[in-house]
Amino acid sequence: MTTTVVSKEILPETAANVTRFIMHCGGGPKVSEKHEGEGFSSDLIRSVLKVQHIHRGRVTCILTVKPYVCNAYNTFHGGAVGSVAEMVAIACARTVVKTDKELFLGELSISYLAAAVSQAEVIVDASIVRSGRNLTVVAIEFKLKDSERLNYLCRATFYNMPVASL
Repeated sequence: MTTTVVSKEILPETAANVTRFIMHCGGGPKVSEKHEGEGFSSDLIRSVLKVQHIHRGRVTCILTVKPYVCNAYNTFHGGAVGSVAEMVAIACARTVVKTDKELFLGELSISYLAAAVSQAEVIVDASIVRSGRNLTVVAIEFKLKDSERLNYLCRATFYNMPVASL
C-alpha cells in the first residue's frame, strides 16, 4: 500500500479536506480484484449502450446513464463520455475502413455542453466527417432522447495503419 506525501506548504486541514473529497467521489486506496481484470472497463461501458442503427459511415446507439457511470453529482461521468465516444467512433470508422487496417486514435476532443443525469436516455450518433487512405475523422453527438438537447459534442481522429506482417 502506498502512503500519501503531503507538501509542507499545505495545511493539514486542507490535505484532510482533499482526501475526504476524493474518498467521497469513489477514490480509495485499493481497487478490488474483480474490477482489475482486462476488459472490465470495456464491458462496463458496453453495458450502457444499445445499438440502434448501423449504416455505412453512421452508427446510432441509445445510452442509458446508469448510476455506476455517474459522478458525485449524479450525472454522466466525463471519463465515461470519453470512453463511449471512443467506442462508438471506432464502430463508425469500421463501417468505412477495411479490417486489414489498424485504427490508431490520434485525437479525441469533447465539448461538455450540458450534463446528462442518472437514468437519462441519450442518443449517441456517430458519423464520418472525412475518410481517406491514412486518416478517418468521426463526429459524435450525444443528445437527450426526450428533448433532443445536445449534451456532448465529440470529434475523433483516427490514423489508418496497415497491419504489420511478420
